[in-house]
Amino acid sequence: MDEIQALVNKFVNDRDWDQYHQPEKLAMSISIEAAELLEHYQWGYDGDEQGVKEELADVLIYCFQMCDKIGVRADDIIKMKMKKNEEKYPVEKAKGVATKYDKL
Repeated sequence: MDEIQALVNKFVNDRDWDQYHQPEKLAMSISIEAAELLEHYQWGYDGDEQGVKEELADVLIYCFQMCDKIGVRADDIIKMKMKKNEEKYPVEKAKGVATKYDKL
């Protein structure tokens, strides 16, 4: 993940775009790009695999920028959240069901 973070940071720094990347702007951009990803599925899958990949990459890029801006490592917060998810959704209760944790 360090390599990806460095690649994203270099792209942003080379263009002097960090000045535009306040956390609230990055959060908006993540949501916008996620909506563009969802658009590919709005009326059923249209088979545009490349478009889906590009929109998903845009979401991830903005997520890496957000991590950098707020001073966290993506791998650290993913591990933290997965641990919390494991506690909320124990295998013996959650396996094979789509029930929210508070209803298990």
